[in-house]
Amino acid sequence: MDQLIFESKTLSPLDGRYSGIKNAFADYFSEYALVKYRVRVEIKWLLFVLDHCDTAAIRAFDQSKKADIMAISDDFDDDAFKRIKEIEGVTRHDVKAVEYYIDECLKAIGCDDLQSLVHIGCTSEDINNTSYASMIKEGLDNVWLKEAKAFTKVIDDLAVKYKDVPMLAHTHGQPATPTTIGKEFKVYAYRLLSSIENIESIKIKAKFNGATGNYAAITTAFPNQDWEALSKAFVEESLGLTFNPLTTQIESHDYTCHILDGVRHFNNVVMDLDVDMWLYISMEYFKQIPVKGEVGSSTMPHKVNPIRFENSEANADFSNQICVSLSNKLPKSRMQRDLSDSSSQRNLGLAFGYSLQAIRETTAGLAKCVINADKLASDLNEKWEVLAEPIQTILRKYAIADAYDQLKALTRGKNISKEDIQAFANSLEVLSDEDRQTLINMTPASYIGYAVKLAEKKL
Repeated sequence: MDQLIFESKTLSPLDGRYSGIKNAFADYFSEYALVKYRVRVEIKWLLFVLDHCDTAAIRAFDQSKKADIMAISDDFDDDAFKRIKEIEGVTRHDVKAVEYYIDECLKAIGCDDLQSLVHIGCTSEDINNTSYASMIKEGLDNVWLKEAKAFTKVIDDLAVKYKDVPMLAHTHGQPATPTTIGKEFKVYAYRLLSSIENIESIKIKAKFNGATGNYAAITTAFPNQDWEALSKAFVEESLGLTFNPLTTQIESHDYTCHILDGVRHFNNVVMDLDVDMWLYISMEYFKQIPVKGEVGSSTMPHKVNPIRFENSEANADFSNQICVSLSNKLPKSRMQRDLSDSSSQRNLGLAFGYSLQAIRETTAGLAKCVINADKLASDLNEKWEVLAEPIQTILRKYAIADAYDQLKALTRGKNISKEDIQAFANSLEVLSDEDRQTLINMTPASYIGYAVKLAEKKL
């Protein structure tokens, strides 16, 4: 089928319109990936059992064939996936199909005697929870976190670039103490980095303790082993995850919820930036660079719309809805287990995928924006009343009890000129010559405090 037609007939935009996201995450959150990770866990468990258990088959095993066994996982390909799906069509059980596939592979390399050790002591959830944990860990490390950090650096670079470009601030939508564009970007860079650090601090956990979490089957077969210690070693040393010592049949999914909550918070910061950029563009503080051939409106030829920020906002919000849904569902399981978590987990890739699309949309939107120096300067020059704050603050230093009220009477609800401010400053006999000159020389553009210094901060 033609690729364009194929992508146009998918149900999820991540598989069609935003197929770049599918390409980025397919190795971690697709059905193909889930099967691949299951094979990996089963093979690593088999090799672990060979090293830690004692049976006639293990004693007779040719140790040189360990590399051939590991290759069953390492060489996983499309044909392996198809074969497992064929077996699943008969078994109607996805994890059992993986076990039977590995049995076939062992027979093909002359290791028939090991077939009974595949999946020994395991329940399906031992394989599934470790597979999902590995998928999340590697998908985060190799894709989402990498792009989230690169995005944060883009914001931080803009903070430095525009560190000393003054801008009229707005609180409650009204003119307020000026800032710089760079300092406002730095705030976002700091928030994004803090969110990333929170996500990275979460331990990705896994269990490997049998049908209801008590090691019952494996301890019956091999009673002289410390299976809690061995399971911990398998989870942490063989799989690189953090061991969860207390579970029912399922790993409790609490860490997954913490990660999803972290992604949701990151998305909210991105959306906050999107909305601010949208507003700054509407106020003409930023101009968007027209791209030749692009159309902003079907009827208004002049328009260059901030669609990247709007698209980002929509995708981040959709990611949030999935994050919330999964965080609400996954921690709840009927008694020792039900299957509803399994169906829910298959949507994990969507939560990360829509978030990644938002990151990419905002990045593209920022690349099209340049500051409008004339408009920034014009707005600042029209709002001399914002200097009421420093004047009344200096007056407080001189113990003027009604300083605030004096400036309120002078400026509230009025358009104040440079001359008005300077005349008022000159009338204040209580001031020292130095303080009076400070107020006379001050402009809205210069009244930015530590904004430049803050924008230069190392994160």
